[in-house]
Amino acid sequence: MTEAELRELICEVGRRMYARNLVAATDGNISVRLGPDRFLCTPSGVSKGFMRRQDLVIADGRGHRIAGENRVTSEFFTHLAAYEERPDIAAVVHAHPPMAVALMIAGRGMTEPVLPEVVMALGAVPTCAYATSGSREGAAVVRELIRTHDAVLLDRHGSLSVGPDLLDAYFKLEKIEHAAQTLWAAQALGTLRVLDASQIARLRESGANYREGGE
Repeated sequence: MTEAELRELICEVGRRMYARNLVAATDGNISVRLGPDRFLCTPSGVSKGFMRRQDLVIADGRGHRIAGENRVTSEFFTHLAAYEERPDIAAVVHAHPPMAVALMIAGRGMTEPVLPEVVMALGAVPTCAYATSGSREGAAVVRELIRTHDAVLLDRHGSLSVGPDLLDAYFKLEKIEHAAQTLWAAQALGTLRVLDASQIARLRESGANYREGGE
């Protein structure tokens, strides 16, 4: 994709996040890797539902703005940590999905193997240690888990999802919140039924084949 196309896509994803209640007010942030040491990212203090292409900024690998009029969000350092740990990813999405955050705050989390589609696509969605929002702590606490997971929950804060492209990272966010809504309803109705070891193994194999272009 060209930079112009990526700018338009970031704005579209931001509108979808806002419309689906995955962020509120000026919450959340999005970034894509443009090249070595160059990242296109959403700015600080701008609603994701009302962004324009010219609002976006380009930052380097130290979090410094190198193009654009707005400020780089303080949470971009969390994105940088993900990029540093995962050279295979090209996009990071941070949001505040309310049901997923509610499960986390209640101590339920999203690591139990219950939903086949989540096991296939994400494996599990673990929760990082607590960090002050917008601080460098956020970068430190995501590093270990993001090495082996494409989506994590940020303790009492939100979610972080990554992918080889922006739509992939965004769809993982949608999947997190949809799964959280299902888990919430299931827990209200009774005891969760988890998948057994053989079912999990087959799902993971199917997921690996799907990601590699198999059937």
